[in-house]
Amino acid sequence: MAYNKDSMQNILVVAVGICLVASIVVSSTAVFLKPTRVANQEADRFKNILVAAGLYVEGQTPSGDVQEIFSQFEARLVDLEEHRILTAEQAAAEGIDVNSYNQRSAAKDPALSKSIPRQDDIASIGRRARYSVIYLLADENGRLDKVVLPVHGYGLWSTLYGFLALEEDLNTVVGITFYEQKETAGLGGEVDNPKWKALWQGKEIYDNGEVALQVIKGVVEPGAHHAEHKIDGLSGATLTSVGVQNLVRYWLGDEGFGPVLKQLDTQLVGAI
Repeated sequence: MAYNKDSMQNILVVAVGICLVASIVVSSTAVFLKPTRVANQEADRFKNILVAAGLYVEGQTPSGDVQEIFSQFEARLVDLEEHRILTAEQAAAEGIDVNSYNQRSAAKDPALSKSIPRQDDIASIGRRARYSVIYLLADENGRLDKVVLPVHGYGLWSTLYGFLALEEDLNTVVGITFYEQKETAGLGGEVDNPKWKALWQGKEIYDNGEVALQVIKGVVEPGAHHAEHKIDGLSGATLTSVGVQNLVRYWLGDEGFGPVLKQLDTQLVGAI
């Protein structure tokens, strides 16, 4: 019988062969590029922390300086349940590497997280990891200069992930940045607009010990009552604005970093 290259059997053999070769190539490429991808993700995290802390300006700060500037920070593991601030050694004793700990993955693990009651879940995150990593920057005397906190919460269409940086008084905002969000471009997506983020600088989180910051509807008028606690809302994106307000209120409140910040107050960073 003559060989028929157009037979169904031959077509299936060729198709399967192509699929196998393609899958091997794709898998090999993914494995080969994984270290680069992880390194890029880490560099992006470092950069966003520096942006929130006011130590990196896109287009002005050389990208090569990111690692050097970030090295000035000290990463600390925080136990949000027991309100403890752990050194790297203490974290290791609890089986956690501060530098590789993934809070998002931990939040999906029932052993490392807790479900948040609906009435308390103002940021709409569902579950909260027991541990989080914060970043401390000391001044030349070894005292706390800035602290950068990871924050996240739901907007209109997506969970927004970012960092919020505070001055040494642990009340005044240095800056905020969102490195991941899927809000509507031109509306809620403006959470990443440098002009809007600049409005946060100098605002105050607390009033008499309570989280008082608001993202209002409209514009904060000069001299407005409690203007120090108010941020202009995002035009046409009320739900995203409310989402940002709620995530700040949650993470800076008693269920988030609030109790931990009280421990940080003016202490020597190395002694915390």
